[in-house]
Amino acid sequence: MRILQLCNKPPYPPIDGGSKAMHNLTRGLLAAGHQVKVLCISTPKNSLDLAEVPEDYLAKTRIESVYVDTSVNMVDAFTDLLTADNYNISRFFSPDVDIRLIRLLSDEKFDIVQLESLFMTPYIATIRRYTNARIVLRSHNLEHVIQGRIATGEKNFLKRPYRKFLANQLHDYEMAVLDRVDGVAAISPSDATHFAEHGTRTPIATIPFGVEPAEYKVDERKHTETIFFHLGSMDWLPNEEGIRWLLDEVWPKVIAERPNARLDLAGNKMPDDLLKREQQGVEVRGRVKNALTYMRARQVMVVPLFSAGGMRVKIIEGMALGKAVVSTPIGAEGIDHTEGLNILIARNATEFAKHLVALDGSPDYMRMLGLEARKLVENAYSDDRIVKDLVAFYSRLRSA
Repeated sequence: MRILQLCNKPPYPPIDGGSKAMHNLTRGLLAAGHQVKVLCISTPKNSLDLAEVPEDYLAKTRIESVYVDTSVNMVDAFTDLLTADNYNISRFFSPDVDIRLIRLLSDEKFDIVQLESLFMTPYIATIRRYTNARIVLRSHNLEHVIQGRIATGEKNFLKRPYRKFLANQLHDYEMAVLDRVDGVAAISPSDATHFAEHGTRTPIATIPFGVEPAEYKVDERKHTETIFFHLGSMDWLPNEEGIRWLLDEVWPKVIAERPNARLDLAGNKMPDDLLKREQQGVEVRGRVKNALTYMRARQVMVVPLFSAGGMRVKIIEGMALGKAVVSTPIGAEGIDHTEGLNILIARNATEFAKHLVALDGSPDYMRMLGLEARKLVENAYSDDRIVKDLVAFYSRLRSA
């Protein structure tokens, strides 16, 4: 099968949830014997450096990028407000990308055009004009749900109405897109259900984030202390929101019962005030060189999210490493978990603190949670299984 993968940012190097989701699927499709051509957008935040790309990957994917300045421009945002365009989406459209896409589709034949995220949907019209390939939206998140939750939690009363407007506008756009593609590969069952409830006749399949379990070696040593940790990009508002809540509302309750408890926080674009923050048992740093090395050296992953959507890649990676995970319900959305067996869920600050205190005093239970989490990943979130499901979905679309 010949697949054109259009990405809203470089899938290599796989340094965050979105790039890992794209990269792992690309790698899995190639391993299964399919042809994949990668065309991505380079942005001020995420740019493609071909010198960093392995020769084998470069040869197989022929990966290339087109630069697009997706920086927020207030004039453009206001113009879109007047014209009813959604600025979250429109800033990813570029005539340069459109021209490259036209040339590519004119020169080559594809069976599937895979749009990585809602942000690549502005190119649907061009794709329709130049190819008969099936167009599939790989939905990484329900973008309007994320924006809606952010709007609900917005404390600035001047910004709140605008955020709500954008969320509603994004909802209308996201639902309308369903009828413009040939299929939707939703990243979680809950997202697939949400799309289906819209009433669309477009085929929908659940294709979650997957990993290669062999790459995630479980540390089976017994540890004398428990280190709680969070790892995530801090220029994503839901992460910052959750971490501030964790430090302000949860951690003081933990320290009151376990004075020697430790919490390590790390992530790209860590706010200066958090880097300078002095709080008992807390160590804060910025970006780490190797995410897996960082996670392996710590025991319990904490995921305090309130405005996310889709599926949390870091939780799957933590589970693959055999880590115990404590999360809010929203943080665990999209993962086929069993509460109390392979993850702990906290619905408020008191419950979150209670789980952390319990784990700090029960290494055997912590170990059991981690091992059960690893089993879940092996059974439900391995690359091999997910790629097979995706290819079967594509085959159905082509024969329809």
